[in-house]
Amino acid sequence: MSSLVAEVYGLDYQGQIQVARNIRQTFEETQDIVDIDDSIEFPAARFIVNVDRQKAASFGISQDALVSSLTTALEGEDIGFIHGNNVKFATPIRLELPIASKENLHDALSIKLRSHNGKLVALSELVKVQRSTLEKVVYHKDLLPVVFVTADMAGKLDSPLYGMFEIEQKLKQSQPLLQQYYITAPDNPYQYSIKWDGEWQVTYETFRDMGIAYSIGLLLIYLLVVAQFKSYMVPLVIMAPIPLTIIGVLPGHDLLDAQFTATSMIGMIALAGIIVRNSILLVDFMNELVAQGMPFEQAVMTSAAVRAKPIVLTGLAAMLGAFFIVDDPIFKGLAISLIFGIFVSTILTLVIIPVLYFRVKRKQFSAG
Repeated sequence: MSSLVAEVYGLDYQGQIQVARNIRQTFEETQDIVDIDDSIEFPAARFIVNVDRQKAASFGISQDALVSSLTTALEGEDIGFIHGNNVKFATPIRLELPIASKENLHDALSIKLRSHNGKLVALSELVKVQRSTLEKVVYHKDLLPVVFVTADMAGKLDSPLYGMFEIEQKLKQSQPLLQQYYITAPDNPYQYSIKWDGEWQVTYETFRDMGIAYSIGLLLIYLLVVAQFKSYMVPLVIMAPIPLTIIGVLPGHDLLDAQFTATSMIGMIALAGIIVRNSILLVDFMNELVAQGMPFEQAVMTSAAVRAKPIVLTGLAAMLGAFFIVDDPIFKGLAISLIFGIFVSTILTLVIIPVLYFRVKRKQFSAG
């Protein structure tokens, strides 16, 4: 419906409307919240025309004729057609009141019908008009009545999540009894509460799914490295720089004044594979040097020196490829994550992997 949505639930619909009006007032008092609206319909007048059957019968006017005359006046009715020699289709002759007269029920009721004795009788003498309010549409979600309050966010912080959190704090102060839900619908539909939706729901589901995918990816990487090196500790050493990529990703977004988006998360997932590949290159080369008879300490230093050039060149190539999509409004986050994440991870890989691997395997190779 909108980027910022508050769903109001409660005991009765009229109470929900009142709560929604209070929430809308909080929306209006919050800075940079624009395009505020709600699903509350404005009260519309409704006129019920009741026919006085006894009086109409005394004039010999049937109820059907009375209803038909009023319907023709308000909605219109074709009473005939004009046929021309040069006209392919007949032109209907429509009888109805002018639009200006339809706005006033008095004009429609001033129409006169002929009685059984030939006297003209106005419709206003045969009916009674009852004024009421038109029934409002009741919106439902998951079979529960709900009132929506919608808005958007403007200004420097264009993400609606900042506005939502600010409104949330104001509601906690002004309406402390109002329960607020963020992920699921309220547990008790008979208690006045709100459920935040809109951009927040999309963001939560996106990053939740991304987080699950990230976790599954890390688990699969761990199992593959375990199968490669026949060790449960070595994969932890190889994957150690992965969480440290945030040191480059978050400052990179702040430096370029960019928001952390779903594509930024995709970039972090891609970084995990790049880091593991570089780490495997180092560890595998260390093992080869040790197998050739080189002392373990010297093998660690040699591997870092020898493998530094191909690792750095590979990282520069990936960073250069990501540079061309920095200006893209959608994939900007992906580019920033790759550029700054690869830059930091490359440095950390060349430093942390040799140090950690030496720390973990020192006793094993020294004993050997």
